[in-house]
Amino acid sequence: MRIGINLGGTKIEGILLDDSGQEQARYRLETPHADYQATLTAVCALVQRLDPSQSSPANVGVGIPGTISPATGLIKNANSTWLIGQPLESDLAERLQRPIRIANDADCFTVSEATDGAGAGARSVFGVILGTGVGGGFCWQGRLLDGPNAIVGEWGHNPLPWPDEQERAGPGCYCGLNGCIETYLSGPGMANDHHVATGKQLVPPDIVAQALGGNEQAEATLQRYEQRLARSLSTIVNILDPDVIVLGGGLSQVKRWYQTIPKLWNAWVFSDRVDTKLAPPKHGDSSGIRGAAWLWPNR
Repeated sequence: MRIGINLGGTKIEGILLDDSGQEQARYRLETPHADYQATLTAVCALVQRLDPSQSSPANVGVGIPGTISPATGLIKNANSTWLIGQPLESDLAERLQRPIRIANDADCFTVSEATDGAGAGARSVFGVILGTGVGGGFCWQGRLLDGPNAIVGEWGHNPLPWPDEQERAGPGCYCGLNGCIETYLSGPGMANDHHVATGKQLVPPDIVAQALGGNEQAEATLQRYEQRLARSLSTIVNILDPDVIVLGGGLSQVKRWYQTIPKLWNAWVFSDRVDTKLAPPKHGDSSGIRGAAWLWPNR
């Protein structure tokens, strides 16, 4: 048995899988915002609810919106900023008295989709998270790649490519820079863009719904988003040339992306044609949490 935890900016979700990968239980809690100790308590409560066993406790994999610094063992690069600088892995291991593995949530998502999801059988899969933040991970022949800085796939903290005059210098980002891709393509980024353009404060699902209903302002917001997403993903294609790019996170549910983006990105990809496949996640919202559980593969 193994447990997967997805520690997101707005929710914490947990899943219990048996040795064949079948789901046995699943629960969800709201994330205690800006409170590290309360976040630890919530994760531990979720684990105990999923698996109260004391004799043979299940291993725990945790996907987080950040990563562990190889230099310090502390969390870095988390848009849930209250995690930054904290010894999350050791704190959870001490409280739970269970083996813990932690990975970036986009890496967990990518592992899941490359293993038996939308990228199954492909040589190279780039997984994308479009949610509270923007992240990514890269699998080559089923193996998640990493590096000395633990930041493979962090495309969201590169500058928006080929910006126009209205996009310079770009919104401020929690990382301390301006104009990061995340400030445009995250859920809050889309909402902010719509607010700046229209004066109306809407969440992305409402923007999408209004666009589908024929609202011209909402449609214009989606078209700006599509252009930015196509430009940003084209840089991934230019550098990594993946077989498949799989979108995850709340904004991956917008069906039109899978038709519009492959038509748009041709303008920026350095090739006569683009054969990279853009795909929705096979496992939907479950992919990240399944990938966290599979941080503990079968022996």
